Amino acid sequence: MLLTLLILVPLLTGLLCWPVRERVVLERLNLLAFALLAILATVLGAEVLAHRVVEAFGGFLRADALSALVAGLTAFVTLACGLYAVGYLREEERAGKINARLLHRYYVLTPIFVGAMMAVPLVNNLGLMWVAIESTTLASVLLVRFYNQKSSLEAAWKYIIIGSAGIALALFGTVLTYFSAVQVIGDHTAGGFNWSVLIKVADKFQPAAMRLAFVMVLVGYGTKAGLVPMHTWKPDAYAEAPVPSAALLGAGFINCAIYGIMRFSALADQCLGHQYTGSLLILFGVASILVAAPFVLVQRNFRRLLAYSSIDHAGIMVAALGFGGRLGAFGAVLHMIFHAVAKPLLFFCAGNVQQHFGTPYLRKVTGVIHVLPWTGGLFLVAAFAVTGVPPFSLFQSEFTALSAAAAAHHIWAAGMCVAGIVMIFAGFLVGVSKMVLGQPAHQAAPGLECPWKFGAMLLVAVPVVALGVALPQPVFELARRAAQLMGGSP
Repeated sequence: MLLTLLILVPLLTGLLCWPVRERVVLERLNLLAFALLAILATVLGAEVLAHRVVEAFGGFLRADALSALVAGLTAFVTLACGLYAVGYLREEERAGKINARLLHRYYVLTPIFVGAMMAVPLVNNLGLMWVAIESTTLASVLLVRFYNQKSSLEAAWKYIIIGSAGIALALFGTVLTYFSAVQVIGDHTAGGFNWSVLIKVADKFQPAAMRLAFVMVLVGYGTKAGLVPMHTWKPDAYAEAPVPSAALLGAGFINCAIYGIMRFSALADQCLGHQYTGSLLILFGVASILVAAPFVLVQRNFRRLLAYSSIDHAGIMVAALGFGGRLGAFGAVLHMIFHAVAKPLLFFCAGNVQQHFGTPYLRKVTGVIHVLPWTGGLFLVAAFAVTGVPPFSLFQSEFTALSAAAAAHHIWAAGMCVAGIVMIFAGFLVGVSKMVLGQPAHQAAPGLECPWKFGAMLLVAVPVVALGVALPQPVFELARRAAQLMGGSP
C-alpha cells in the first residue's frame, strides 16, 4: 500500500486539479499532496532500514535502499518546489506574465510529472522503469514551454527531440539486456525482467549483447541526465521553464536518470566486470565536467549557469560510479543526496533575483544583498555549497569520489576532475559575487521577501548547512546500503 500511495498520490492530485479553476484550491491541493508525499517517503525510508526491502503486488513494486533514497530526495525537492511555486506564480500573475489558464496548467502537470518521477525508483521491472522515465518527459516538456514564447517553444522542441532520441537508445539497450538474459531466465519466468531477479543471474548473461546494451543505456539515460555530448537541451530548458519546474528537473529528475544508469551498471558489472563499465562511466563523467567548466566561466545568463552546474554534477556522479572500489559507489550516492538538497536553493535564489530585477543576465544585476538581503546571503551560501567549498557537504562527496579515483589508480582522471571543478568554482565565484556583493543600480528599489518563497528557501537552507556538519545516521545507513547494491561497501 505504501509503494502504491507514493505513486498514486501525485498522479491523482493532478487529475483532481483538472476540473478546478480557483487558484487557492489548486495551491492547497498541490501542497497537501506534496506534504503527504514527503511523509510517505520518510516512512518508506524507515521501512527499508527495518526490513531492507519493501515489496507490493508480488514484487511488481519494490524498494531497496537506493530506491528509498531516490524517492525521498524526489519528495523533498517536490515539497520545497511546491512551497516556492505559490509565491513565484503569484508574482508572475501579478506581473501579467501568466494568466489563469497557464496557472491551471502548471498545477495539473506538476503533480503528474512528480508521479512519473516517483514511479522510476519504485517499479521493479526494467521495461516499466523505461516507461516511467519516458512519462516524465511527456509531462515536463509542457512545463518547459510554459510561457509560450518563441524561446520557450524552441527549448521545448530541443528537449523533446534530443530526449526522444536518447530514450529510444535506452529502449534498445533495455531490449538487448533482456536478450542477453533470456537464455538464463527462460522465456516465461515470472518477473523475469525485474531487476531483483536479473541481478542474481547477471554473471551468466551473454557478454556481447550486454556490452552493446550498456553503451545504449548509458547514452540513453545519460541524455536525460545531461551528460556530454547529449547535454545541449539543458541550458535552454533550465532558462525557459518556470523556476520551480527547472528546480524539479535539476534536482529531482536528474536523480531518476542517474538511478537508471546505476541499475544497469550493476548488471553489467556482474556480467562484464567493472573495467569495461568503469571506463565508459569515467569517460562520460570526466568529459561532462571538462565541457561544463569553460561554459561556466564565460556564461552571461545565470539561469543557464545553473544548467552547466547540473551537467558538471551529473558528470561527478557518473565518474564516481566509474571509479568503483569501496568508495566509488558510495561517493556517487552521497553526491546524489547532497546535490539534490543544495541545488533547489540556488534555483530559488536565482528565481527571486530574476523576478525582482526583471532579467536573467549577470551584467544587469548588481547589489542583490542590498536589495534582497536574505536572497543575496542565501545565494552566496548556495553557490559555495553547490561548488563544493568546505565545510559544505558536496566537498565531502567530491573528496570521497576523488579518493576512489586515487585508490583505483585513475590519477589522470582525478586530476582532470579537479581542474574542471576548480574552473567551475572560479566561474561561480566571479559571477555570483558580482551579482550579490556589487553596488545596486539606482533604479533597483529594495524589495520585500515573499513569505512563501522565503519559507521554501529556509526549508532547503537548513539541511544544506546541517549536512555540512553531520550526516544523520539513517541517511548514512541508506547511502551505505545503496552503495553495496552498486558494488561498493565503505
